[in-house]
Amino acid sequence: MAAAAATAINSAVRGSRRKPCWTGTPEIYFAKPVDNSRLVKVEDSRRGREMRQFGFALGCLFLLVMTYTWQHFKAIEYGYKIEFMKNEVNGLAELNRTLRLEEASLRSPERIDRLARQYGMVPPRAGQIIRMDSALPDANVPVMASAKVSVISVP
Repeated sequence: MAAAAATAINSAVRGSRRKPCWTGTPEIYFAKPVDNSRLVKVEDSRRGREMRQFGFALGCLFLLVMTYTWQHFKAIEYGYKIEFMKNEVNGLAELNRTLRLEEASLRSPERIDRLARQYGMVPPRAGQIIRMDSALPDANVPVMASAKVSVISVP
């Protein structure tokens, strides 16, 4: 029972703290038509000049900011291009080094001799070697082609 009495007292106290839903008199607004057709706007030349100067200054500031921004982004773009090209140069240098190593291994006299022996080739005998550089005294003189038949016997 005591609990029921306590809740009744609490609800009564809470109810007294509520704000009323109607505060004061209602405000009513009426639309009043205003006729401004007889008014004439007076041009303020000083204000117009100030606005033109302000617009010009704002335009200059805009152009300066856009120029700086354009240069900044171009510098970043060129930086990326330079880094890309450096990487490309490094890659091509590595490829060049790899190809030079492969060329050196393919030009190895031991490898050429081993392949020649596998294909059944033998070293040339005396008289079979004709030096081309000693046959032409002048490189600018035209040479007439000739056919020579030589028989090589394999032992």
